[in-house]
Amino acid sequence: MLTIHAAPLVLPVGAAAVVADAGGGAVAVDGDRIAAIGPYEEVVAAHPAARVRRWPGLLTPGLRQDRARELLTRCYHPDPREADELGELPLWGEEFERLAATMDAARRAGNVRRGLQRMLRHGTTHVVGPFGAEDPALRTAVARSGLVQVHGRPAGGPPDLDPFAAGGDLAATAHGPLTVGGRADLAVFDVADEVALRAGGAVHCVATVLAGRLVHRAR
Repeated sequence: MLTIHAAPLVLPVGAAAVVADAGGGAVAVDGDRIAAIGPYEEVVAAHPAARVRRWPGLLTPGLRQDRARELLTRCYHPDPREADELGELPLWGEEFERLAATMDAARRAGNVRRGLQRMLRHGTTHVVGPFGAEDPALRTAVARSGLVQVHGRPAGGPPDLDPFAAGGDLAATAHGPLTVGGRADLAVFDVADEVALRAGGAVHCVATVLAGRLVHRAR
């Protein structure tokens, strides 16, 4: 089914123009591909049978997580049932080492799954690897998540689920521009513009679309 994702502001990044029409902007998705980008009224008129999902704020390309390997192998992502004891934020450094010393395979696997899910909740669609043969369980978990593995230089500093923590702007943090015919990897943030997005961070993500599939939707 063809789906139109509409938001007040669409930032395709790259050569495509910002879409900030009075009626908002829209991205039409057919399967795993982008079928159209433009003002909402024009996209709807061209695809009258499409399902429409309306979002608040800002629609952008999905983000690239440069700290993915550290987040999955050197951080502990507490289970919600552990929140009273461990909090909700990733634990790293000495706190992680203390927990890692007693973790069995099942708990490690659960930790990786939660880490991947929380990346999706931060608008992430691409992760910097590689996740090689030395850790087949990790490689399999990343592959099953649908996140796209890309090569690149891991960011410095402490691991952070927010891809903007590395300090880049949207063009530097997005996986690449949204283009007609390209893969439909999108993120939506409940903020007014890019300045507010960089200031508030990817925690304001309300939806993540991975290869055309809605994989995260904030309640």
